[in-house]
Amino acid sequence: MPEATLAQRLVRAKRKIKAARIPYRVPEVHELPGRLRPVLAVIYLLYNAGLTGPTEPDLCLEAIRLARILAMLMLDEPEVAGLLALLLLTESRRASRMRADGSLVVLGEQDRGRWDQALIGEGQAIVRRCLRRNQPGPYQLQAAINAAHADAATFEQTDWSQIVALYDQLLAVTPTPVVALNRAIAIGEVQGPAAALALVDELDLDNYYPLHATRADLLRRLGRNSEAATAYQRAAAMAPTDAERDFLRLGGRASR
Repeated sequence: MPEATLAQRLVRAKRKIKAARIPYRVPEVHELPGRLRPVLAVIYLLYNAGLTGPTEPDLCLEAIRLARILAMLMLDEPEVAGLLALLLLTESRRASRMRADGSLVVLGEQDRGRWDQALIGEGQAIVRRCLRRNQPGPYQLQAAINAAHADAATFEQTDWSQIVALYDQLLAVTPTPVVALNRAIAIGEVQGPAAALALVDELDLDNYYPLHATRADLLRRLGRNSEAATAYQRAAAMAPTDAERDFLRLGGRASR
């Protein structure tokens, strides 16, 4: 939503709290599980805001700091550990996501020598502890997927079958079209672009630019260049950052 709209909502909420004299208090222990999910979601959104906003990298570090605090306070919550692992593993690749000129570098082209091995090691250790608990949740499964990517010395050595299996589990606990889209991408690496495209075309995500970017890439790989160029153009028109728009426009020109 527009920032002005959100600002108005915050002002109204503050006025309501003041008028109703709602006190600040630490939640009771039995109240924490019900409140945990939105807290984890906010921390994850905060990290992604920093990841996609080139002028806001400090948001990534702040999200990791908050996740570490939460992990220390809630040692018995596997999803808290899963979120921390997910952020650490994602952060390990952040420096390799952009070139010096500000252009985007996709996963398959990233210099893995620039990945932060200390963060990878910490994140993978947390993932292993989560696996031993055998209480899988969305953040733990996403962390495991990122750990599988980090295990591969090259893009070609990625264990895509393992990643598909993890996405199968993630889709079972979080049956959303976005998860289904990411699962389809992984299936494309195992079964080929035609199989992935058939899955992508079933999804109701017309206003989600990664769907059109994914379709564009799959169509390009299938040699359907005219359709790919159209999909690249549509994705570029919806992309939120200059780097993503430029990357998609280049893909569209290459498909003509």
